[in-house]
Amino acid sequence: MTEANAQRGHTLPVSKWQVLAAVMLGTFMMPLDASIVNTVLPAITDVLHTDISIAQWAPTVYLLTICCLILLWGRLGDVVGYRRVFLTGLAAFTLTSMLCGLSQSIWMLILFRALQGLSASMVMAVGFAIITSAFPARERGKALGIYATGIAIALALGPTLGGLIAQNLSWRYVFIINVPIGIASLLWGTRIIPRSGSKPAQRLDWAGAVTALFFLLAVLVYANRGQDWGWSSPLALGVLAAGMAFGALFIQVERSSAQPMLNLSLFANRVFSFASLSSLLNFMAMYALVFVTPFYLMFVLHYDVFKVGLVMAASPVITLCVAPFTGAASDRFGTRFFAIFGMSISAVGMFLLANLTTSASAFDVAWRLSVIGLGSGMFQSPNNSTVMGSVPVQHLGIASGLLAAMRNVGMVLGIGVAGAVLYAQAPVSATSAPGAFGPGDIARFMTGVRWAYIAGGALAATAALTSLLAAGKLRKPDRRPGDETTPAS
Repeated sequence: MTEANAQRGHTLPVSKWQVLAAVMLGTFMMPLDASIVNTVLPAITDVLHTDISIAQWAPTVYLLTICCLILLWGRLGDVVGYRRVFLTGLAAFTLTSMLCGLSQSIWMLILFRALQGLSASMVMAVGFAIITSAFPARERGKALGIYATGIAIALALGPTLGGLIAQNLSWRYVFIINVPIGIASLLWGTRIIPRSGSKPAQRLDWAGAVTALFFLLAVLVYANRGQDWGWSSPLALGVLAAGMAFGALFIQVERSSAQPMLNLSLFANRVFSFASLSSLLNFMAMYALVFVTPFYLMFVLHYDVFKVGLVMAASPVITLCVAPFTGAASDRFGTRFFAIFGMSISAVGMFLLANLTTSASAFDVAWRLSVIGLGSGMFQSPNNSTVMGSVPVQHLGIASGLLAAMRNVGMVLGIGVAGAVLYAQAPVSATSAPGAFGPGDIARFMTGVRWAYIAGGALAATAALTSLLAAGKLRKPDRRPGDETTPAS
């Protein structure tokens, strides 16, 4: 009987691969929702009779809530068990998805999207921890590579599925489609995902959780709204200063806490610190691309929303094809080469995108996006394996939450960086509607696009450097279920 079976209290055969599949199915909807809603924003704006500036908070509040709470849920998983946090979040996500779909006003939708983000962060925070606990160290890269494939598929489907729904169905189905998937995931996850006992001696660091919440919220709001407010306006600088104050207070609280939410001693480990930073930089680079490219395809090449989705799918499709193989290869050959070389390839792809012209074809864009997808696919699974393999077993939950936080914070910061660079060159009105372009606007817009891609390339190149700095001998992996014996297949 396997460890998972023993924890569940019966002898039904449950393999590590079933656990992986259950986590993937449950997690699938979260990145899908992060990428799909932007596509149907015009329809939401029209049906709910609101302005785009208000409607934009529907996707924004979702990401902000995830970013601000994900570390809390990761630590809670260490305290009460990963299964409990995962399944509670999954049930709440299914319910709030239905509420989003039934919203009768934009403010109802924004409220329910915030609650949906709260529940999504619970699921995403412990996914890596459940998988890492289920697999022996020698197969960790392969498992995380397959998990990354699921995320890539969700990101790839988002724009295309959103385009189909926007053209053929009500925008409400973007959310309602989660309900049957969520119910199936919850039923299967309840049966498959192993229980992990709570730790009575452990307690949650509420002071650390609250200060971390306000720190992340202030910094991300500044990154997201700074362009509209003015980066150096009193309001923007006040929000940033408040964030820095809460950040300093958070560090002080964590240093004095007997059981901190985020054990700062983990960052004394060079491998953990630089690999986590590499993950953040990777997603900043990727979401600079995700933010800028649809503007270019719609406003310069005049593609409709469905064709934009198809072209944008090139990068995540290549990522999902590559990630499982590089994850498995990193188990055998180590993570160093794949992480460094992968981000170097992504940087080259970004600089190639900067050379696009106003007469580029869909193929010209797609093959460059594929280069970036290749690099990202080479990087993500080995780097995730590096992070998860560099921490003690008792900190798997917070490491899992931190990796998920790096992904989501990177999304927000990447959009903020790319937007700041783009808007510095292109008129804001021109990036609101293609018909707003005036004489000379196309040239300025293309200059902004090129510099935004160059900024993304610089972020990817920096991630290659931090991956090099992270390279080193990992500590001996902790024994996990299946390490001593042949694991279940």
